Amino acid sequence: MERIVYTKAGGLDSIAIDEFQETTPGNGEVRVRVSRAGINFADLMMRQGLYGSAPDFPFTPGYEASGVISAIGEGVEGLEVGQRVLAMTGFGGYSQSVQISAERAIPIPDEMSHDAAASLGVTYGTAYHMLVHLGNLRAGDSVLIHHAAGGVGTAAAQICQAYGATNLIGTASATKKEFVEAQGMRFVDRDSEDFVEVCKSLTNGKGVNQAIDPVGGSHLMRSYKALCNGGKLHVFGASSAVPGSKRSMFAALKMWRSTPKFDPLKMMNSNKAIFGVHMGRLEDEELFAGHLQDLSVMIQKGQIEPIIDSVWPYREVANAQKHMHDRKNRGKILLDFS
Repeated sequence: MERIVYTKAGGLDSIAIDEFQETTPGNGEVRVRVSRAGINFADLMMRQGLYGSAPDFPFTPGYEASGVISAIGEGVEGLEVGQRVLAMTGFGGYSQSVQISAERAIPIPDEMSHDAAASLGVTYGTAYHMLVHLGNLRAGDSVLIHHAAGGVGTAAAQICQAYGATNLIGTASATKKEFVEAQGMRFVDRDSEDFVEVCKSLTNGKGVNQAIDPVGGSHLMRSYKALCNGGKLHVFGASSAVPGSKRSMFAALKMWRSTPKFDPLKMMNSNKAIFGVHMGRLEDEELFAGHLQDLSVMIQKGQIEPIIDSVWPYREVANAQKHMHDRKNRGKILLDFS
């Protein structure tokens, strides 16, 4: 069997392919033969050594994978060999085979493709947790979506539309204008337009009900200013710390130094809220499983449909990650381990 390993903190040249032997699942565990593994921006930050919760080097990244159960340990109930599942690995998903707690293996319906399943966990799970669980998304809400053409951005747009949010504003580069508009969002050119002014102008000066921000740094304060009284800002990334495929400690330091310090009293007076969201550190697995079950139902009803940018053979993982580094993806990027 083969898996992808980050050998050290650095650029794309720090990625290697490693051989390993499968082991027998322990008590309460299952082994999954992987078909697809999802690439997330957090994986890029981990490789550069900029992700606090990552394991020590060397390690295999990958939060999520779809595949088929190939072996079951003692004490596992409700699952069987040959069953198709979404494996929420935490780490280790970039592999031909993964061994996880049975609680992290979520059955997927026959009509759901492995592509869709591997796109569901992090992107849709994160968007759902922010907008629905924390944000109490309602019909008629206005929502600001940064990185609108990416995996979480497209997931957020679909979830908003399913819940009846009517005023969606998406920021992206100029090359993605048509794509963002096709997803039902009012496109904002992140390089030439002021998204705060756009949000205010489209809401009669009030601001948006919710904003999701994966950029970090000084960008957060602008997203906060785009909110209405009672609005909610969800912070779930720091892409400004990773401007390219090469590690840049200057960019990381600049992001951290420019991160605003929010005044609780001012927040109280404006009734605004800020949520920090890190799904990799969410301890309530039952809550997250409920999110995925809700999303699975939404897929079956046709309310959401994961947008797949591309599927790369796993040995081309460096090119796949560079595709994301270069901000070229429109939707989810997957690795093919089949």
